[in-house]
Amino acid sequence: MENPQQQKAQSSFELLITLSFGLAILLPLVVIAFLQIANANTALTSAEAQQAASKIASVATLVGSEGPPAKQVAQINVPKGVNTIYVGNTINGIGHEIIFVIVSPQGLSYVTAYTPINVSGNLSTFSNPGTYLVNVSAQPRCPSRTSLPCVYIKTVV
Repeated sequence: MENPQQQKAQSSFELLITLSFGLAILLPLVVIAFLQIANANTALTSAEAQQAASKIASVATLVGSEGPPAKQVAQINVPKGVNTIYVGNTINGIGHEIIFVIVSPQGLSYVTAYTPINVSGNLSTFSNPGTYLVNVSAQPRCPSRTSLPCVYIKTVV
């Protein structure tokens, strides 16, 4: 006949083993859930950045088709995770793209929107998430290269 101390120890040991198996099963599920949430946040940031880049490109195309002195102010939402915004190309020269650089757990990713007209400008002050106003104006001579016309994009002060 077992004594009551041995029965309590055996019950405690069985409970410990049961809890250990439960934790061994739940821990990978929790890790997978956190990874899925991180991927969902990255996808959401990319979608919001694509929307903002497309809006700027569409306004730039409209203003560029009207020609100088056409101007328009656009409101964009810069999502969390945006590192830099380039206009024209990756050195803010004249080009055909609006480029959002996004920091994600996998590294840097680039979200771009194409515009058929020459664009140039500087949106580097948009490093914090939030809603900003962007001034889009058709220029007969681009400030970054005076030999070409372009649509110049800058922050509203």
